[in-house]
Amino acid sequence: MEDILRLENINKSFPGVKALTDMSFNVRPGEVHAICGENGAGKSTLMKIVSGVYQADSGKIFIDGNEVHIDNPNDAFEKGIAIMHQETNLFGQMTILDNIFLCHQITKKVAGLTVIDYPAMEKKIKDILADLSFDIDVHRLVQDIGMAQKQVVEIAKALTFKAKILIMDEPTASLTQKEVDALFGIIRRLSSQGVAIVYISHRLEEIFKICDRVTVIRDGEWISTNNVSDMNKSRLVSDMVGREISQFYPKAEPHIGEVVLELQGFGQTGLFRNVDLNIRRGEIVGLSGLAGAGRTELAHAICGFTKPDKGRIIFEGKEITIGSYIESMEHGIVYVSEDRGKYGIIRRMSVKDNISLPQIKKLSRNGFIDFNAEEVLASEYIDRFDIKTPGTDFLAGNLSGGNQQKISVAKGVAVKPRILILDEPTRGVDVNAKAEIHKLISELVSEGMAILMISSELPELLGMCDRIYVMKTGEVVRCFDRAEATQEKILNVSLNVQEQEQ
Repeated sequence: MEDILRLENINKSFPGVKALTDMSFNVRPGEVHAICGENGAGKSTLMKIVSGVYQADSGKIFIDGNEVHIDNPNDAFEKGIAIMHQETNLFGQMTILDNIFLCHQITKKVAGLTVIDYPAMEKKIKDILADLSFDIDVHRLVQDIGMAQKQVVEIAKALTFKAKILIMDEPTASLTQKEVDALFGIIRRLSSQGVAIVYISHRLEEIFKICDRVTVIRDGEWISTNNVSDMNKSRLVSDMVGREISQFYPKAEPHIGEVVLELQGFGQTGLFRNVDLNIRRGEIVGLSGLAGAGRTELAHAICGFTKPDKGRIIFEGKEITIGSYIESMEHGIVYVSEDRGKYGIIRRMSVKDNISLPQIKKLSRNGFIDFNAEEVLASEYIDRFDIKTPGTDFLAGNLSGGNQQKISVAKGVAVKPRILILDEPTRGVDVNAKAEIHKLISELVSEGMAILMISSELPELLGMCDRIYVMKTGEVVRCFDRAEATQEKILNVSLNVQEQEQ
């Protein structure tokens, strides 16, 4: 079978960084081809070259056996290549229809004038959505639909360009398991129609479930391409990091002390209610639940981002009121957001400035920043978190997503809090970086810190937590000790499935 896409000896450098070296790989019609590698391995750079965002320094690109030059993203669209970014590129205040046909509207002539042909656009998109078995009002505003629906809108947008090659970059990062299953159904339908899918994901179980072949790249170089059926998780990880990772969840023996934070009857109208929860020194407490369960909203209320209506916060034996995040940090309670792009880091600032930002007052003398102290702080946490950056002054936004996530976590840890709330701490992070972050979490609790970990990945919660609270529709419905917690039990509680009598 002739390749629909083939890259030969692609090279790309940036100032001080060799991003890709003689990179080659191929994609066949109708296959789902995974691209795997650590954060910073070159996956995003490679896909940006394929989609016309970057130009390769050297090398060749072939589509259907013909060598092509892809000058820009519009040129890529015209050649049948579309990309779905991890963070959707849609305009919230525009309708689904207008987003899908933005910059390539169907037009017609009326009285000598060129006007947009809305009926033709609506018919075309309804036909595409019908093929995807997806029913939605295309006149709804994008800001009023969920993340899973936005992903389908991105796919439909790509298909209006008659995409033959669809690149999906971490498409399930913000989806529930039910939404993931629906997306996989769409991927299978597209594949059966001959569309080639390039699938980028750090969730290895997804690769084994949905992909046909997998290409591994490391440090900008091709390492291997294999049929997924011929691979296993250990071999894939070994190819990605160059060594075996024997322990994904390096859980240290806990030395749990007294209760440092307790919530009593905590509630906020419309978000969560009657939450009773406690966290002890040296303990990792997990917070599980389906999307919309109220986990992040609860964390925001604890930290003063929003104001609860009811309940008490008992901190180190005393009732406190937290009116703002500044007050939260003063008490020693620090939050690391699930959305690193909006609330975790400032991409246009340097790595150093991001890490030091929450404690800039502490780093100042007589109103002037002590730049030497700031440099020492940044260097310490760059080393501790193994953030791959050319230097402390390098722009955070120019690093890979995983390294940006490490900066977000490092910034919170650098404050040296008593309680650290981690909201999806390893989202979009490769397996090696996950193991590193988990190791650091274990080190922090061994030093006496208390951690509240919100995660949608049950293996992460089961591997790292001493206790796991399960939330459903704004309420805590169960707390499991580490010894009794299983994935099946947590899912049963989350989905309100009655446990069978033994």
